Amino acid sequence: MDLSLTVLGCATPYPSTDNPCSGYLVSHGDTRVWMDAGTGTLGPLQRHTRLEDLDAIWISHLHADHSADLLTAYYALLFADVERDPVPLYGPPGIADRLAGFLTNGPVRSPIEDAFEVVELHDGLQAAVGSMWLTTAAVEHGIPAFGVRIEAGGAALTYSGDTAPCPSLTELANGTDVLLCESESTEKAPDMVHHTPEDAGDTAAAAQARRLVITHVGRFLTPQEAVTRASARFSGSVDYAEPGTTVRVG
Repeated sequence: MDLSLTVLGCATPYPSTDNPCSGYLVSHGDTRVWMDAGTGTLGPLQRHTRLEDLDAIWISHLHADHSADLLTAYYALLFADVERDPVPLYGPPGIADRLAGFLTNGPVRSPIEDAFEVVELHDGLQAAVGSMWLTTAAVEHGIPAFGVRIEAGGAALTYSGDTAPCPSLTELANGTDVLLCESESTEKAPDMVHHTPEDAGDTAAAAQARRLVITHVGRFLTPQEAVTRASARFSGSVDYAEPGTTVRVG
C-alpha cells in the first residue's frame, strides 16, 4: 500500500475553469482523508471516492478557498442520497459555529454536528485516522491556521496549509518524503502571510525534505515560474501540484 496525494485543485483565491481552489485527497489502502475543501473541490473528489467512504476531513484554516465546499458537503450528508454517520471533521477552533452561521436560516441552529463529528485543531494535536497518523502544527497566516504531517506505511507527507515561512512548519516537515507547500506570494513584503517560491524552496531545504510539490500559486505567477524559482533554493525534485494528478509518497 502506498501513501498517495491526489490534487483536486489548488487555485487562489477563486477557482478557474479547469482548477478548483485548494483541496486534496490523501489515501493509504482503504483510508481516505479530504484535506482542505476549497471552492469547487467536492466535484472532483467524487471521481476518486464517495463521501460515504471518507474517513475524515481536515481543514487548514477557514478562508473560503480552503473550506467553502464544506457547505455543499453538509447538504449532501444530510439531505441527499448519502447515508453514513457524521464525518470526522478536523478544523480550526470555531469551525462548527462558522458553518452554522452560514447554514442557519431561522431561529433554530442548523444541526452541523449531525453531518460532521467536529474535532477542533490545536498546535501539537495528534490523531489516528484509519491507517494514517496525523500531526498538526500551528502556522503563521494572520488567523488560526495549521499545517499537517500525515504518516502511513513508513512514508510521510507534510502540507503547509497557508502560511508565511515559520519554524513550526520546518520542524513539522523535518525529513518528510513530500512537502506540499503553498507559493502564493510573488515577492517579499512586510507582514508576510504566504510563501514566495523561494521561501518554499528554503523551507524544503531546511526541513531536508526529499521532494517539494508547489501548490496554491498566486495569480501573478505561472506554475513553471514558481517551480523554477523554488528550484533555485532546493536541490531536490520540485514539481507543481497539477490538478487531477496523483503523487506517490515515499
